[in-house]
Amino acid sequence: MSGMGPGSLPRVLIIGDSISIGYTPFVQDMLKDRAEVLHNPGNAQHTGTGLEKLDEWLGAKSWDLIHFNWGLWDLCYRHPDATAYGNRDKIRGTQTLSVEAYQANLETLVIRLKQTNASLVWASTTPVPPGEAGRFKGDAIRFNAAAKMVMDTHGIPINDLYAYIYNRMDEFQIRYGDVHFTQKGYEYLAKAVVEWILNIL
Repeated sequence: MSGMGPGSLPRVLIIGDSISIGYTPFVQDMLKDRAEVLHNPGNAQHTGTGLEKLDEWLGAKSWDLIHFNWGLWDLCYRHPDATAYGNRDKIRGTQTLSVEAYQANLETLVIRLKQTNASLVWASTTPVPPGEAGRFKGDAIRFNAAAKMVMDTHGIPINDLYAYIYNRMDEFQIRYGDVHFTQKGYEYLAKAVVEWILNIL
């Protein structure tokens, strides 16, 4: 493995928004003594943020595996006068990025990630539930389809977190209309992430 010195653990980087921030501690715990798992500093937000900060997140050391996702911020509608957290407003707001811009950004990001020679895994974007203030329910499906085209072109496997948690949203979402999960929900997502990491490493 590229990032491993004598007796050292494989290095895994998780890139993503608050969903990945939620499951990363569980992944770290499950892979304790098996891999060094780090998350990009802060929230990876949308693909535009990724383009600005990816080199900084990758740093100087090499990685063995990078598990990455963008989507929930890209597809979100925001308006400066909105009162919902994060200025979300799908009625008056503007979408952060169109699905076409998202796909183009992902293409650029994937080309840069491939230069690391790390094994890559894309995580599909988790579902948008009904009642979400700044996101339309079907947009995650459209954005995931656009991402799949990029990943298929580059031969990158997909950890389909959307399908994995879809039928358990009622059980695991933190509250009605919220894309975030309870600690049990994040632990559940972490199991899928760990399975992918172990299969590849």
